[in-house]
Amino acid sequence: MPDKNQPPTKHARLKTWVSEMASLCRPDRIVWIDGSEEEKRRLEDEAVATGEIIRLNQEKLPGCLYHRTAANDVARTEHLTFICTKKKEDAGPTNNWMSPRDAYRKASDYFRGAMKGRTMYVVPFSMGPVGSPFSKIGVELTDSIYVVLNMRIMTRIGQKVLDFLGADGEFTKCLHSKADLDIGKRLILHFPEDNAIWSVGSGYGGNVLLGKKCLSLRIASYMGLREGWMAEHMLIMGIEEPNGHVEYIAAAFPSACGKTNLAMLIPPEGLKSKGYKIWTVGDDIAWMRIDSDGALWAVNPEAGFFGVAPGTNSKSNPNAMATIRKNTIFTNVLLKKDFTVWWEDGNEPPPPEGMDWRGQPWRPGMKDEHGKIIKGAHPNSRFTAPASQCPSISFRLEHHHGVPISAIVFGGRRAHLAPLVYEAFSWQHGVYVGSTMASERTAAQMGTVGEVRRDPMAMLPFCGYHMGDYFKHWLAMGKKMEKQPKIFHVNWFRLDEHGKFLWPGYSENLRILEWILDRCNNRVEAVKTPAGYVPRLQDLDLTGLNISRDALQKVLEIDRFEWLQEMESQREFLKTFGDRLPRELWAEWEAQNKRLQE
Repeated sequence: MPDKNQPPTKHARLKTWVSEMASLCRPDRIVWIDGSEEEKRRLEDEAVATGEIIRLNQEKLPGCLYHRTAANDVARTEHLTFICTKKKEDAGPTNNWMSPRDAYRKASDYFRGAMKGRTMYVVPFSMGPVGSPFSKIGVELTDSIYVVLNMRIMTRIGQKVLDFLGADGEFTKCLHSKADLDIGKRLILHFPEDNAIWSVGSGYGGNVLLGKKCLSLRIASYMGLREGWMAEHMLIMGIEEPNGHVEYIAAAFPSACGKTNLAMLIPPEGLKSKGYKIWTVGDDIAWMRIDSDGALWAVNPEAGFFGVAPGTNSKSNPNAMATIRKNTIFTNVLLKKDFTVWWEDGNEPPPPEGMDWRGQPWRPGMKDEHGKIIKGAHPNSRFTAPASQCPSISFRLEHHHGVPISAIVFGGRRAHLAPLVYEAFSWQHGVYVGSTMASERTAAQMGTVGEVRRDPMAMLPFCGYHMGDYFKHWLAMGKKMEKQPKIFHVNWFRLDEHGKFLWPGYSENLRILEWILDRCNNRVEAVKTPAGYVPRLQDLDLTGLNISRDALQKVLEIDRFEWLQEMESQREFLKTFGDRLPRELWAEWEAQNKRLQE
């Protein structure tokens, strides 16, 4: 067996960097991760022995593990997440900024000696298939076995990555330590100009799986700007017709809008006779490039799913439930007495007792000192599962070339304003639609219920540079394409006057995707409104769906008075980007405002 302390690489810059970071963090030993099954078993046994991880019931949940994070460390800490560019204005108004000099100095104080008594694991990983022109390599240094085991699922790791990196390849330098999990000494720092990420004081996946949001969106979006491609917070799904023809859609939604559910959709009963198949390419991130054919192609840089458990059940997402039956890491859910797991709004009624996400004894109906129900699983509890286990996973997941994108879909949760679906008039209008997209807060989210939160392209927390420049990049990419995808906006969440959903959602959303693809292929006409093109009622296949004509008209309605109020809200938001907002977007705002007033 090779000596794990000898770096298995000829890459001098990588070896020097690992050595420098070890001098800062002072681990007892350094282990280079090779990605083998034998190594995985050894790490699992070690983590179980220390209590970092609990092995679940291997008969009922083979290969599955359980982990709890600290009570103060259960979600992305956006207020402690910084973009560290030399000039503050380059980070833009939507990001927290810290100068690189201050960031390195402050974080170094927290990292100094943080790994004493621990092992530093060196995790070489590839976002995207190893060797693909889309892919980027990173190396994460971490003192958490939980991180290593999650990175095994979420990325391609190990010796094959080092071999491809060779003696002088480019890589993102990713440094992580749990340190003492003190929220007062927690930082998630991105250095786009240095191609580096530092995360300290957290053990929660969104802050510490540095290939995910940190590299795949914040750093990659900056790379894309420089290199002429796009890193987007989007699902990728394929829709196969009975003749075998598959078309692919990329879609961006803010949280709580059903992104993962749509990516793994199962056709509804009413459309099953048409023989559609859905292929999941990705549920969260899309890297997109213009290929030699002038069209936009996309790859999912991830190899796994890091999904929210509460609300995932056999109605909302049967494919996700099938995916997580084995080889899955569950984080902050309820642990049952038989060493299986449970969460709110899952498949099963609550167990009579268990251990909650904080490790405390739990029974249904328990209340805290304020009389509030104590949840067994944290609302942001997670599962990490290999994408290869999903019944609907596409064979194109590992395709080095990606998939061609026919349509880009934006969406949000709006109770009254946005219709079920509308098509932008052009690529430029579509960029405007994406730049002003918004969702209303639900009871499950922090803040005032119903408050409108703008989240351009669902990238507000994830764009690694000034969003005005980001919109400019979208416009420039559109001009370079010979075959632009059509751009649409959807809203599955419109309510009637009694507060009931007008559209059933879930698998029925395929009916709207069918219309979207019909529009992409010029198979149907549409009704022009001031906001965009909406479907004619006769062009939606409603076979087997119990929805009245009146409800359908209401869910597709554009209320000019409400939209004029919306335009004022959009104008205030767009003004926050100052003189770096492209003039083309102001032109689109003015044109839409004029259409609404005519």
